[in-house]
Amino acid sequence: MAVIRFHIHLVSDSTGETVHSVARACLVQFDEAQAIEHVWSMVRTKSQIDRVIAGVEVNPGLVLYTIVNDQVREVLQEGCRRLQVPAIPVLDPVIAALASYLGRQSRGLPGQQHLLDSEYFARIDAMTFAINHDDGQSSWGLNEADVCLVGVSRTSKTPTCLYLANRGVKAANVPIVPGVALPPELLTAAKPLIVGLTNDPERLIHLRRNRLSMLDHNETTDYTDLESVRAEVREARRLFAAHRWPVIDVSRRSIEETAASIYRLLMRRHGADA
Repeated sequence: MAVIRFHIHLVSDSTGETVHSVARACLVQFDEAQAIEHVWSMVRTKSQIDRVIAGVEVNPGLVLYTIVNDQVREVLQEGCRRLQVPAIPVLDPVIAALASYLGRQSRGLPGQQHLLDSEYFARIDAMTFAINHDDGQSSWGLNEADVCLVGVSRTSKTPTCLYLANRGVKAANVPIVPGVALPPELLTAAKPLIVGLTNDPERLIHLRRNRLSMLDHNETTDYTDLESVRAEVREARRLFAAHRWPVIDVSRRSIEETAASIYRLLMRRHGADA
């Protein structure tokens, strides 16, 4: 099937993250479509809208927007009507449903999700924590974590921690290395939820070989030997069972799915409805 290339204009009165995420989530459903993205962020005035319309005229295509100011929206919509291109307000159905349910009108203020509030600073703190406690670093601070991930090499510990940190969760991770004892701070930590991550041995070998290839190390070692890796995974599972740590198999999970499972475990631990 031939690939369809088309232009898509993402217009936002803030950073553009929301409309970009919506577009990406929808585009993955169309394998044969290849979008050429044009991102227009911090669009809040008529003159800025005029520049957007000029860009759409040069590269006609679908317009997705998250603009809450009615006057600015009208200028954009009128320009798109003139050019006969569809303009879709991606937040409108959700805002309308919320307004109806709550019996309130939205404030119509741009960029409210990016205010420097306590949640914003919590995410920054969590991200700093994840970086400082990555791959077994700063083990003395493990008891300050909300979550600690434990697993053999290439079980997605680091990216999962960073994803959780973006939700304000302080996440650390500790690798299981053959012949190396786990830090005592991990075994005595009372605060964090400790979760074991595991992966299919053959999948691990594939990931490890790719990693070594990127580093120009292609010699065969126990790191990529099937029987050695199988022994690593078995020993890790025995360790998880001995400490009664919950285990998540990441073999067929995305980072987002793994993080969501951990988040549910964390909420359940704190007595919240996940």
